[in-house]
Amino acid sequence: MTLPYIDATELAALMSPAAAVAALEDALRGGQDPELDSPRLFAPLSAGEFLLMPAQSAKYAGVKVATVAPGNPAKGHPKIQGTYLLLDGEFLTPLAALDGAELTLIRTPAVTTLALKHLLGLRGAARAGAVVVFGTSLQADRHIEALHAVCGIDSLVVVGRRAEAAAALAEKWAGRGVPARSGSAADVAGADVVVCATSSATPIFDGALVRDGAVVAAIGSHGLDAREVDPSLARRAAVVVEGRASALREAGDLIPARSPEEWAAGGLATLSELVNGQFAPTSGKPLLYTGVGMSWEDIVVAGRAYELFIPPAAAMH
Repeated sequence: MTLPYIDATELAALMSPAAAVAALEDALRGGQDPELDSPRLFAPLSAGEFLLMPAQSAKYAGVKVATVAPGNPAKGHPKIQGTYLLLDGEFLTPLAALDGAELTLIRTPAVTTLALKHLLGLRGAARAGAVVVFGTSLQADRHIEALHAVCGIDSLVVVGRRAEAAAALAEKWAGRGVPARSGSAADVAGADVVVCATSSATPIFDGALVRDGAVVAAIGSHGLDAREVDPSLARRAAVVVEGRASALREAGDLIPARSPEEWAAGGLATLSELVNGQFAPTSGKPLLYTGVGMSWEDIVVAGRAYELFIPPAAAMH
């Protein structure tokens, strides 16, 4: 048997930001339960670590095998690499392999954009409005792309540790017709939407700057030692997470603000509840979405890409 391989170029062509958001939305409305996700597994390597993310959906099973090599960028190689193996859900027969790094670059901003789309809807906003993005990586760029494609951006400010990188990313999007410039954390005060796509271990802006009507997404990294927003903002905001169990294991933006027991007792809504109209936040406070990345997101996007890659008639044989 020759296993089909969907490379990064093919995967990006199959799954536009809008298509990926729609796949995730369909899954959550169709009964996909993020709380059933198995915890991801980490295994040490001399140059970094393995990251294994198994999952199951209504039709498929699958696992992403990724490697994280912190020293790679300095040597001219990607920090994160990987492959996704998609299997038939009934017989567990391998169906296809997909580029794991590109899959992550597609599904992460799609999940964030899905959350922001619905949070903005709660505010009665059809567009993202004035957006501030922290981070200058490819993941930050892809978040801008997804948010602009699905929600629309009226103005963009890019904030980065390196001024030249922030200016370059802003210039890129200005060239695509989005009013954009580089800026600083002070620009949060005028933002409708703030997206944090960094690997910071300390809060990257003063939470008091966030307006009551603003929406914040903190998605840059996972782990209890990661910090993008300060505890005061987490306590002040109405909070939405991908899944309660994963957030209590890995959301460093939340645990310093309250103990896991306090969060578990109340105060966390889920993305599924948001998408299915079961989240009604109190007015007069910011909305905060924080994500750590979950296995169900990979399998949903991989499954939809496979169905677009392989005609249904061929997939049955």
